[in-house]
Amino acid sequence: MTKDLNIKTIRFPIGLDEKLVKLARKYRRGKLEMFGQMVEYFHRTGKDPSDIADELLKSTLIKNHDAYIRFIRAQEEKILIPVKTEVDRMVASQVKIIDSFNGQVLKANRDILAGQARQATETASLLKIITDKLDNKESLKLKFLYILNHYSKAILNASPKEIETLLQETRQHIAKL
Repeated sequence: MTKDLNIKTIRFPIGLDEKLVKLARKYRRGKLEMFGQMVEYFHRTGKDPSDIADELLKSTLIKNHDAYIRFIRAQEEKILIPVKTEVDRMVASQVKIIDSFNGQVLKANRDILAGQARQATETASLLKIITDKLDNKESLKLKFLYILNHYSKAILNASPKEIETLLQETRQHIAKL
């Protein structure tokens, strides 16, 4: 059989018991467990239960808050501001590089388009010249055939002196081609 450790009793008013029951229900604990935890809390923290405003806690929080603020400001001065300055400088540099690159690319594109337009114009004019030459070649063939036919018809019924004259005329006509 186990020995009962609960040998002490506390007497307190009914109103206080009602508050203890409400707290125990709220935190889902028994009244004895709740009472033990309250005593342990005040024992460990060294807080005065009558100090509702808890000035010790406030001053501790303020000290910690001030320490955090000093730390953040020191980090801001040592790290954040220099990093932000360098990042801003780098971004400005990148913007300049991009603007320069875009300007060069646009100029190169314009030059390429202008070159293509010139090349298209020159190609068209060369095609026209070639076409004209082809037409002239066909025209020359026809004229030469005409001269040759005229010469061959005239030579059949001509004397040697007339043949010589015809040959000179034929040479002149061919030279005009």
